[in-house]
Amino acid sequence: MFISKLPRKHLLTLLAVVALLTAAPYSAAKAESGVNKALAEGTGSASLRYRYEMVDQQNFTKDALASTVRTRVGYNTGDLSGLSGYVEFEDVRVVGSERYNSTANGLTMYPVVADVESTELNQGFLLYKGGAETTLKAGRQRIIFDNARFVGNVGWRQNEQTFDALIVSNQSLPDTEVKFAYLSNINTIIAKDVGLKGILLNATYSGLSAGKLTGYSYMLDYDNATIDSQTLGVRFSGKHKAGDVGILYTAEFATQRDYADAPSMIGADYTLIEGGIDMAGITAKLGYEVLSGDGTYGFQTPLATKHAFNGWADKFLATPVSGLQDTYISVMGKVAGTKLLAIYHDFSADQGSADYGSEIDLLAAKEIAKHYTVGVKYVSYNADTVSLDTNKLWLWGLASF
Repeated sequence: MFISKLPRKHLLTLLAVVALLTAAPYSAAKAESGVNKALAEGTGSASLRYRYEMVDQQNFTKDALASTVRTRVGYNTGDLSGLSGYVEFEDVRVVGSERYNSTANGLTMYPVVADVESTELNQGFLLYKGGAETTLKAGRQRIIFDNARFVGNVGWRQNEQTFDALIVSNQSLPDTEVKFAYLSNINTIIAKDVGLKGILLNATYSGLSAGKLTGYSYMLDYDNATIDSQTLGVRFSGKHKAGDVGILYTAEFATQRDYADAPSMIGADYTLIEGGIDMAGITAKLGYEVLSGDGTYGFQTPLATKHAFNGWADKFLATPVSGLQDTYISVMGKVAGTKLLAIYHDFSADQGSADYGSEIDLLAAKEIAKHYTVGVKYVSYNADTVSLDTNKLWLWGLASF
């Protein structure tokens, strides 16, 4: 049979989508059934995001100029005895001339802008809610755990990262949420499938007055040559009010070791210490993040929303074998309804004394009307011993309904 020959990595998504789509004819046959009612009560969604990205990178005679538009259309059914379904399609197109290296178009004379032209099923899942305590979601879906440092959707790219997965979430214990996920495929930002057997465990306790405590274990066994790993960690984050000032603090530690077919050389740690204040609508933070390295292997975060960390220039998507120390300061606030954010990074090696470089990130974004947002973003990376001097500029507009 066809289904027996289907690659395992797509099986969860196929079953979820088929079940959802076949509900329509079934409901027609049972005119007054609950299925018909659930479909009738369903809601649609749509979004359109245009973006212009310019990349000026040292040693390239041509700047990358990427003009792209992303379209998403989705449909969410109503509830049927706790069961619902969702389907979302996504299309990414180039507007005008293609003057950038998308990683798939062969235009290597330009710097990389990882927005590949593609049309695909972005999400397609069934969701079951077993009362207020347990939910189960099966199929292709967006997954974001905690601050997306280890598991995220890379929402900045036009084609986001989604997963073919089964997730069970339970809140039976007071102030506690436990999540279990089994991953069979990663739908990457460059429209590639990466098969794996991934087991994710994440438990959060929010009953402490000082903040939220999270423990996690992520075990990744890839089908291809990608290095397998297991990561075990704990995170604590909170806010204390002192008069009109909010004191922010976060501490996190994780260790990464070999797993499944990985060589025994894998061994590294992750440390984050961050503090800040929130006062009069302005938030300022100072942080120190270390992804350790011993000259052979550096701590990796393969499922993360990497663009949100270690600088928007994306120079450290893969941690150098000598590790990475990122000391950063950020200031965020609003002026006339416009969100403003500035971040400064200083990068250096964890092993040895090498200075990698520094970076300045700037952003301004504003909701100009209901459903409509515009923004501008700029980054300047000044290289020392890692990569090349790079400037990037983004202009975008988003309409979502």
